[in-house]
Amino acid sequence: MEFRRFENDYVVRLNKGENVIESLKKLCKEENIKLAEITGLGASDKVEIGVFNTNTKEYKTKVFEGMFEITSLVGNATRKDGEVYLHIHINFGDAEGNVYGGHLVDSKISATSEIIVRKINGEVGRKLSEEIGLNLLSF
Repeated sequence: MEFRRFENDYVVRLNKGENVIESLKKLCKEENIKLAEITGLGASDKVEIGVFNTNTKEYKTKVFEGMFEITSLVGNATRKDGEVYLHIHINFGDAEGNVYGGHLVDSKISATSEIIVRKINGEVGRKLSEEIGLNLLSF
């Protein structure tokens, strides 16, 4: 991972073989980013996504392997119990034009990924909602 900071904005390049979640958590930890908006695109050869089942309160996950274009990466970075907490969704397409999407569990970069992390001055936490089963924004 390489990046350049411009005041509160980070322009990030992930390289072949790097993992999106691991890399962004590292950036947020090392740069003390407690609240941020995340957007990006790129190419991946392995993507794991999840869809939340509101009845069972569990994510159903699926792994995709092949050559994919990440057409949209959008989410945020917050903190939960003092640790970096990422909530990111992804859309990605294959060579046949099929597009998939969901909650990003992780993605391995096959060529490159370009991500903007926009740091927001302040801090918002996360707290588990027993009713819903998700870690909701906590003000």
